[in-house]
Formats: sequence, structure tokens, C-alpha cells
Amino acid sequence: MARDSHPDLVHFALAVGGFAIGTTEFATMSLLPYFARDLSITAPTAGHAISSYALGVVVGAPLIAVLAARIERRSLLVGLMLIFALANGLTGLVPSYQAMLVLRFISGLPHGAYFGVAMLVAASLVPEEKRAQAAARVLMGLTVATIIGVPSANWLGQAIGWRWAFGIVAALSLLTAGLVGVFAPRQPVEQGASPLIELGALKNRDVLLTLAIGAIGFGGLFSVYTYLADTLLLVTHVPEAVVPMVFAIFGAGMMSGLMIVPPFAHGRLMRVAGWILVWFAVTLALYSLAVGSLWTITLSVFAIGLGGSLGPILQTRLMGVAGKAQTLAAALNHSAFNAANALGPFLGGVAIAHGYGLASTGLVGSGLALSGLAIWALAVRAQR
Repeated sequence: MARDSHPDLVHFALAVGGFAIGTTEFATMSLLPYFARDLSITAPTAGHAISSYALGVVVGAPLIAVLAARIERRSLLVGLMLIFALANGLTGLVPSYQAMLVLRFISGLPHGAYFGVAMLVAASLVPEEKRAQAAARVLMGLTVATIIGVPSANWLGQAIGWRWAFGIVAALSLLTAGLVGVFAPRQPVEQGASPLIELGALKNRDVLLTLAIGAIGFGGLFSVYTYLADTLLLVTHVPEAVVPMVFAIFGAGMMSGLMIVPPFAHGRLMRVAGWILVWFAVTLALYSLAVGSLWTITLSVFAIGLGGSLGPILQTRLMGVAGKAQTLAAALNHSAFNAANALGPFLGGVAIAHGYGLASTGLVGSGLALSGLAIWALAVRAQR
């Protein structure tokens, strides 16, 4: 463990980055009706901007993790947030849908590598049995974004325009770069670190199966979340002013999951992951029945949000099975979750486009959770 910096200050600095990333990732979904209208495109087409960002994460996380194997972690984190600030600032100025697709892809490139490296730094400051909690504290910034950042961005989208949300994310990213530079410890590059050693993670069966669980099983949450604003407006028929409140409730569910689950996960990571996938399968299926009433859909999205604790659980498992390929494995976890972020909206959009309605995104999500559970079963069997 590194002990030259106070863990709470470092975790806070890293969580601010999570807040910036979470705001742009999830707020783009909540702003979908507004930028779709402004850019004269349909909701399913606008959903491709979400998938473009996710694809950037999927590509950028392993690429940066491998190429930056010999770069000191604090310097890498600062550089990633500066790139993130620039890309999001430019997103707020896009003149067309095509330009937005390109800039959302570029914005996604630093995402996975930032979270992967940030969680390794956070975990290095605490005892092994508290690793899941340290990872959860970094992700807490992302979750706070779903409670505060996303509703605020949605309100801005209604009041003064969706473009301002991306300018705020750029400012938050610059703040993160400064905080990390001040509070995070310098951690020398491990002796013998190299791109080839990092690439060894791709030969590790346990790593690959863990990544697959997240890539498929988490997709259901994004299938629902991406089209939640449209569902609230067009199916539940709530006033626009109510939409940010429901997104905040979703975030409160994620926050609750991150606070409740990780402390119980030490020594039973895979068992906990399996139960979370079962929870997803049930709550996502029930969502399709809950969209007709504000009260039932609000309760439903809170319950779905509780499953957000799957992220730090799988991240901690990767730390245990990745050997010396820690950076790539940690970054790939966020590639996996953003593969889910691309897959969920895509399949949800397909169901909507084929006439099954916005409520069908819940059933799509439940199917993805069950598929993730099947992969989980294979991973448990392989481990035994």
C-alpha cells in the first residue's frame, strides 16, 4: 500500500473525475429528446450518439492501457482528464449530428483508462479487504452524477439548451486534473512493466469471463436508462419538469447499492455478482409493467439502480485474477460496461423501431441480464 497521501483526499479527487464522466455519460441519455429535436433526428438515431461514446470507451480503454504501461499513474490521470475536457467542450459546439458522433467517440476514449487507473490508485491506499469499497468510492462520483449532475443537465437542457451541459463537464474535467495533480501520490511504474505484460490479460480465462459478465449482464440497465426520458414523456405522460426527479431517483438507487453491497463482498465476490444479475433480470422485467404510472416507474428505476453495485464487484475480482496485467484488466472492465452501454441502447432501439414500444426496453434488459447470468455460471464452473 502507498501511504504518502491521505486516502480520503485522493478518493475525493478521483471521484470528482467520476462525477464529470458520469454527468456526460448519463446526461447525454437524459438530454436525448432535446438534441434529437435540435439536430432534426429521431430518438433511435440519436441513441447512436450514446453508442458512439460507448464505442470510444471500448476502443480507448485497452489501447491507452497498453500504450501507457510505462507512464506514471498520476501523470496519466491528469493527461486523460485534459483530453476529456477538450472533447466535451467541443461537443457543446457541434453543428451537426455527424460531428456529434465523432466527438462523442473521442470523448469516450479516456473514460475506461481513467476509471481503471483511478481504481488501482484508490485500491493501493487501503488494505486488501477494503478494495471493493475503495473502487466503490471512485464510482460514487459517477453515481452522485446520476443524482445531481444528470438532473441538473436535464434542467439546463430544458431551460437554456443541452449544449451547456457539455461545457460544464469540460470545466469539471479541468478541476479534476488539478485536484489529482495536487492530492494523488506519485507511484513509480512497476519494474518490468510493458505493453506485452499488460496484453497478457487477454490470455487469462478468468479475466475474459469476468469482462463478458459485465459486457452482457449490465446492458439491461442502459437499455432502460437511455430511453427513460422518452418513456416518461410519451408513455407515462409526466410533465417535463418531473423527468429530472425520476433520473435523480435512479441515481439514488445506484448510490444505495454502492453503499450497501461492497462491504459484504470480500471473499464472496462471484456469489454477490450472481445475485445482482438475478436482481437485474427481475427488476428489468417488472419495469415493462410499471411504465404506466409515475409512482410505479419511479419505484422500478430505483430498484434497477441498486444493481449498479455490480461495477466495483467485478472490478475487485479483476484485481484478484489479472496478475501483473492490472492496468489493462482494470481498464477493460470499463470497456466491458460500455460495451453494455452500446449493446443495451442498440437492442432497445431495435425493439422500439420494430413497433414493440418504449416499455419493451425492460424486457430487452431482462434478457441481457439472464444472458450475463449464463456467462456468470460458466465463470463459476471454470473457477471450480
